[in-house]
Amino acid sequence: MDISKTYLAADSRYETMAYPRCGRSGLRLPRIALGFWHNFGDTADYGTMKALCCTAFDHGITYFDLANNYGPAYGSAERNFGQLMDGLFRPYRDELVIATKAGYDMWPGPYGNWGSRKYLIASLDQSLIRMHLDYVDIFYHHRMDPETPLEETMGALAQIVRSGKALYVGLSNYDGPTLLRAATILHELHVPFIVNQNRYSIFDRTIEKNGLKDTSADLGLGIVAFSPLCQGLLTDRYLHGIPEDSRIHRDGRFLKEKSLTPEKLQAIRALNDLAAQRGQTLAEMALAWDLKDTDVTTVLIGASKPEQILDNIKAIENTSFSAEELQAIDAISFAPGVQGLIR
Repeated sequence: MDISKTYLAADSRYETMAYPRCGRSGLRLPRIALGFWHNFGDTADYGTMKALCCTAFDHGITYFDLANNYGPAYGSAERNFGQLMDGLFRPYRDELVIATKAGYDMWPGPYGNWGSRKYLIASLDQSLIRMHLDYVDIFYHHRMDPETPLEETMGALAQIVRSGKALYVGLSNYDGPTLLRAATILHELHVPFIVNQNRYSIFDRTIEKNGLKDTSADLGLGIVAFSPLCQGLLTDRYLHGIPEDSRIHRDGRFLKEKSLTPEKLQAIRALNDLAAQRGQTLAEMALAWDLKDTDVTTVLIGASKPEQILDNIKAIENTSFSAEELQAIDAISFAPGVQGLIR
């Protein structure tokens, strides 16, 4: 594969990927999307970034997901994406869905965090400069802000769309009741709000408990699920303990050694056995589980090697589960000490 400036995308890139509509909108998203949360900051190798993005796009992954503070350092994932856009993907801009977010800590002082109009609009302006783009396809508010009036935050999203700097808006890390209030405001402002992005996996059922999943379905909104593999726990990576080159040892910001409890390790091994019975790897089964019904439009994967992307794409080949399989997965994942946020 040529990943120089003369990169030509594979002619076969749309032959195997599925593209369901995002909720009731007209936008179709690939079932598998590439996240830039990890492996695209200044500590990553630029050649590897190019290989990851080209492999993804060559196999139909058209959705690239970023945020203002992805790194490290803050802003570096967007800045590196800007280089990739100029060097590789400029001819394919209209074939890509590019998303970014604002809501978490980004710059010092009182105006670089949460959900004020000042922060959101300034942040997107900065993001567009870093990414070398005139607009993004989806702009998300990254988390609920308990102190800023929801009307202000949603009004900022409306202004962003009217300015032409985003085509659609989304919300991330919201719960069901707040989502419903936000959706009502956005509907009244005639804003194309089409998607929620939330953590969802076999090991983390929060959106089933806080009303987000059901409310999204009722409102006709898509769901983009992030961390479907629980930072790598739902893979064969940790079946025999913690490898020396694992994320736990390389980057302990989000996945810590204490997360791999004996109970979780036992559950991982049991799920791996069930996946083998289905003819899948544990990672494939975990992704397929997220995609088993229409409530989840897309799962976001992270990757450090192109081969991981190719392996993960195989999940869409079998997203059907028998009632017995689903019961077995629930029994394993709801055993004492297994459920819980992986951070």
